[in-house]
Amino acid sequence: MYIIMGMPGAGKTTVLKKAMEKKTGYEIVNYGDIMVASAQKKFKVKNRDEMRKLDFEKQKSLQLEVEKRIIKLSYTIDKIILDTHCSIKTPRGYLPGLPMRLLEKLKVDGLILISADMDEIIRRRNADETRIRDKEERHELEEHDFVNRAMLATYAVLCGAPAIVIMNHDGKVEEAAEKLASILK
Repeated sequence: MYIIMGMPGAGKTTVLKKAMEKKTGYEIVNYGDIMVASAQKKFKVKNRDEMRKLDFEKQKSLQLEVEKRIIKLSYTIDKIILDTHCSIKTPRGYLPGLPMRLLEKLKVDGLILISADMDEIIRRRNADETRIRDKEERHELEEHDFVNRAMLATYAVLCGAPAIVIMNHDGKVEEAAEKLASILK
């Protein structure tokens, strides 16, 4: 299993989709999609952006549900790419996107963080009309990127898998996707 992470606006999903055009045989499991579906049923949230504002205990209960589903999937699907966030910025601080109890139960081949320059992320977020995002200043995004990189290193230590950062610069999504495809076994 490979775990692909990135902050909103880094282009994680775009790079992943392009890489899958080059590398087949993997099933993509989106952590957030599973969590949103559970949150909509359980807490009546309307969208992904509303979910991260739930109180800490509700978020933890959702993570437990998602973990159980991902662990079950890992036993039935040979080649999984888990698409998730390294950390989630909430009103109470950053939550790990991958709780330790989940990492301990998965056989992780690699942890890959898709990132970009902050100016690129700001432009992409401002242009994305499909999401309802809080306005964040550059220094807040830099802090989030720092937290993501710290968590990436921690995840690598916890599961003994390599940590890789792929930069997704504007106009170079093909290059980022090629690098990702070359990493996947």
